[in-house]
Amino acid sequence: MVFTPSTATPRRRLILGSTSRYRRELLERLHLPFDVVSPNVDETPQAGELPAALARRLALAKAWAVAAASPDAIVIGSDQVADLAGRPIGKPGTHDNAVAQLREMSGRAVVFQTAVAVVCRSSGFEAVHLVPVTVRFRTLDDAEIERYLQIERPYDCAGSAKSEGLGIALLEAIESDDPTALVGLPLIRTCAMLRAAGLDALGLPDAS
Repeated sequence: MVFTPSTATPRRRLILGSTSRYRRELLERLHLPFDVVSPNVDETPQAGELPAALARRLALAKAWAVAAASPDAIVIGSDQVADLAGRPIGKPGTHDNAVAQLREMSGRAVVFQTAVAVVCRSSGFEAVHLVPVTVRFRTLDDAEIERYLQIERPYDCAGSAKSEGLGIALLEAIESDDPTALVGLPLIRTCAMLRAAGLDALGLPDAS
């Protein structure tokens, strides 16, 4: 799938190594043309791997998996792991799992560890950064949890809390340097990394 903005095409092809529609929608805000390629990476945590380390490792692995087939492209990889007292909380997948996650997070602080990696195989460029977001949940009762899940159905979101939707009603506070990190792709950091790789969203179009 190719997304074509109104600006001129940059020198290098840009690829988002992700199947997440949330990351795709976020990257579209930069008005850069990009392709979407599935990275096909095993996301199983390693023994004893902490959430922050898992997010960083998977972001890089996704970027390099796509870059292997497109060495001249600039590739973005990203991953998010919800961190509850050092324990990873993934996507619930089912209603029952989402209920259990929200019950456990009720009245507590959860750190959403979002990592973004930008690589270009032919130029040797590699950068990866972690952008943590601390989310403080209200004390939730079962009726609130059930009502939220029936409306939002956030079964593909880590921690079951879709902050850009009704999930905001579950929260007391969000603490972060980059508000888009919680949705899945920290755009402030991504823009900085793309500039370092030679692709500026606000730069002049390439004349070559």
